[in-house]
Amino acid sequence: MRPIDKIDKRAFTLVEILVVVVVLGILAAMVVPKFSNAAATARASMLADDLRVMRMQVEVFAGQHNVPPGYPGCDPAAAPTEAAFVAYITQASKITGETEAPGTAGFPFGPYMRVIPPNPINGLATVEIIPDDGSVPAVPDGSHGWIYQPSTVTFRADCKGQDESGVQYFDY
Repeated sequence: MRPIDKIDKRAFTLVEILVVVVVLGILAAMVVPKFSNAAATARASMLADDLRVMRMQVEVFAGQHNVPPGYPGCDPAAAPTEAAFVAYITQASKITGETEAPGTAGFPFGPYMRVIPPNPINGLATVEIIPDDGSVPAVPDGSHGWIYQPSTVTFRADCKGQDESGVQYFDY
């Protein structure tokens, strides 16, 4: 046996361990809100970018077909539908409005996007089509990912909330 006065005292005391745990807890409390804010900022940035890309692709389609996407058969007299919009954006097409799988011979236009992206705020990829005689809602209800009116070429996010600077997502 070793005498008590000869025992190594290299271990940490309970007080030292508690001090380290408290300091780590304080640091974590300061850092965690920064990370949660970063996720919200990233979603808002992705929403703005998705809107920019979708609006640009709608304009490209309209320029190539002389009518905005959404009207079946590219006929502006027809009632616009979500199915027609999705088909025109995600498939190859002819000037007459017929669509086929991407890469099909004789269908020189599109696809403009691989898929309709989900709204990064509410996770929905559906598109609410507003008829020509309808009006775009003044406030979002969050029931769809996107709101689109072909007659006015208005494309908006259908989600509630605001970014960290106070701008409503609907107003992006």
